[in-house]
Amino acid sequence: MAQTDLSKELLKRFGKLKSQRQNWESHWQEVADYMMPRKADVTKTRSQGDKRTEVIFDSSPLHAVELLSASLHGMLTNPSTPWFSLKFKNIEGGEDEDAANEWLEDTTEKMYEIFNRSNFQQEIFELYHDLITFGTAAMFIEEDAEDVVRFSTRHIGEIYISENNKGKIDTIFRKFKISARSAVTQFGANNVSSKLLAIANKNPFEEVELLHVVYPRDTFDPKKKDAKNMEFASVYIEIDSKEQISESGFNEFPYVVPRYLKASFEIYGRSPAMTALPDVKMLNEMCKTTIKAAQKQVDPPLLVPDDGFILPVKTMPSGLNFYRSGTRDRIEPLNIGANNPLGLNMEEQRRNAIRDTFYVNQLMMQNGPAMTATEVVQRNEEKMRLLGPVLGRLQSELLKPLIDRTFAIILRKKLFRPVPDFLNGKDIQIEYVSPLAKAQRSSELQSIMRAIEIFGSLSQVAPVFDFVNIDNLVMHLADIVGVPAKVLNSKAEVNAIRQQKQQQAMQQQQLAQMQQIAQAGGQIAPLAKALPEEAKALVNS
Repeated sequence: MAQTDLSKELLKRFGKLKSQRQNWESHWQEVADYMMPRKADVTKTRSQGDKRTEVIFDSSPLHAVELLSASLHGMLTNPSTPWFSLKFKNIEGGEDEDAANEWLEDTTEKMYEIFNRSNFQQEIFELYHDLITFGTAAMFIEEDAEDVVRFSTRHIGEIYISENNKGKIDTIFRKFKISARSAVTQFGANNVSSKLLAIANKNPFEEVELLHVVYPRDTFDPKKKDAKNMEFASVYIEIDSKEQISESGFNEFPYVVPRYLKASFEIYGRSPAMTALPDVKMLNEMCKTTIKAAQKQVDPPLLVPDDGFILPVKTMPSGLNFYRSGTRDRIEPLNIGANNPLGLNMEEQRRNAIRDTFYVNQLMMQNGPAMTATEVVQRNEEKMRLLGPVLGRLQSELLKPLIDRTFAIILRKKLFRPVPDFLNGKDIQIEYVSPLAKAQRSSELQSIMRAIEIFGSLSQVAPVFDFVNIDNLVMHLADIVGVPAKVLNSKAEVNAIRQQKQQQAMQQQQLAQMQQIAQAGGQIAPLAKALPEEAKALVNS
């Protein structure tokens, strides 16, 4: 397909996706106005640095968004604790398993090192904000010469998405602005249009609009290593001139686009902020009314007689109002009968409803009676299980493609240790070990511990532990709790320790037997001396 034909086809598809997104844009704008004003420029044209809180009279919804975003960050991708590990399928026992685990541990540590060295933490935190507010977020993952991998969370206003037949996002159109000078530097003066080149020469800092399209190729030759034969195509188009300025590709889909919750007939996700929007708008209206009522009480309207006074009435401190002498007319405040406690109580009800939507009361430790350490652990596990329904979607749409893409980039750069020959062709599994993932398995841990207690009671009357494989039980418990593999002995080391203990036990048993024989010999010697000569001769014969 020629470049002009490809550009026309992609711009036609972009027009359809743009029309499908129109209803969402007004919804996103309203949600951002009330709960994330720093990104409230979906349908409005806002200048950088302008004030964006003009419709906000209560900031508690903003704090609720911040808290839930920070909680997801701490419970899913905490930089100070492991949140994923790698495993091979069908590797059991022997030296192969030990070598595979050693390679996987080194690989996982290398990935953590690259994640922490890059800009991942700040960008993933922005992604959680978008996810909680808009219900849909997008992060671009690309190779970087210095940090190996570079992450970039894109504003929801730039993103237009499309699903395949499996409900997985595999096509994304990103409309964004870039300075003319940067566009020429990135794509080359020979590839951009003459109009863009003229803008760059005349006013290099003027912004132009580009369209970045990533979509799966229908036909390509995987044997060829060039960018135009990769699984996903990457095309840049100038929107003004409608000319294609670049075409390349990606081996994997370079975007991760998680959605918080999604209806089966919709493409874009829905968020807790959308659920809380009616309460947030009501709370702001209540706050405005309460402020007006309080202002009328502090500075009430005045009752002024219709005659006898010289206008205007001065209400400032030390103001003088003149009237005819001898009259009994006077200026009096108007009692409006405001009930401020009622308004404050109704506001607090709306705040509690908003907090419940964002799990604030569940995620924050409330003041109350003292608790034992066990109760604190159970409370923490319960509050993390509240987010369990969202975990499955985030694992499939955020964590897995994120780890897969990063792993593939590092592997192509040959930064991992050489893969052992016996591991070639083996599939790698991702195991999520974040606090949120482990909390979902806490019920399984409790069931196992309860079973062990019951078996312990029954073992006094029957050998019930003969039914339990202790080695498998220990490894399964370590897996549930998330014990790092580096602190556990391998099966070969465990067998060596057991063999050494068995040899020591046998040596101690032999030593005990020798002591018993020596002791018995010492007791027999005096008896032999006391025997008569005839008995000694009989014994010797």
